[in-house]
Amino acid sequence: MANVTFSSPRMKKDLTVYAVAGDTRTLLAVAKANNIPVDFECENGECGSCQLKVTVLSDKTPIGVALTEKEKTVLRFAGKITQQQIEDAETKDLPPPWRLACQFVVRSEDILVEF
Repeated sequence: MANVTFSSPRMKKDLTVYAVAGDTRTLLAVAKANNIPVDFECENGECGSCQLKVTVLSDKTPIGVALTEKEKTVLRFAGKITQQQIEDAETKDLPPPWRLACQFVVRSEDILVEF
């Protein structure tokens, strides 16, 4: 199980929910299931409205951080991640700070999600 803590000025307080490790639901699906007010429009990674900052809180080395091609394009175009961060994610499993909620699949790490 992973603890996912959502933090936003739009919420009265931070909220931590549990995501089942190995479940293939996206971070957006987890947010929607728990009534977290994450912005979204297209839900397929093209508009970028669901971009948010994700910080791994676990002491463990992060598990593979597969960025979709849509995420790479949208987040790079928005200036949220650099080409170096994309390369580090692909070769060193170092997670970039920004992700798209509709593309990010929650793994077993505890994470802080800021939006």
